[in-house]
Amino acid sequence: MKQIGIFALLLGLVTVGGGFAFTALYPGAEGARAVWTSAAISAVVQGIGFGFAFYLRKVNVMAGWGAGMLLRLLTVGLYGMIFIKVLGLQSAPALISMVAFFFVTTLFEPLLLKP
Repeated sequence: MKQIGIFALLLGLVTVGGGFAFTALYPGAEGARAVWTSAAISAVVQGIGFGFAFYLRKVNVMAGWGAGMLLRLLTVGLYGMIFIKVLGLQSAPALISMVAFFFVTTLFEPLLLKP
């Protein structure tokens, strides 16, 4: 369970730090709204994805990790095709920041999935 706490802390740091970095790259209210919306969605989805892998790590870690990856892929696809338009977000900051949040937080997952 210690790994879940560490993951949550790292996820929060990456999400908040990345959110501020991306709002500097995409100034203005619309860019900031796109970045912070992506940050919130990616944090929730990434937490669920890590949960899949964490709880399946003793049985089949690759199945859990694969399910988490599929969830992330579906999230980016649906977000890009549907939700950006529905929410009226700028597509570049929304998609680039979401993919970056997913990428960076996925890098430290393997370190925390060891039994």
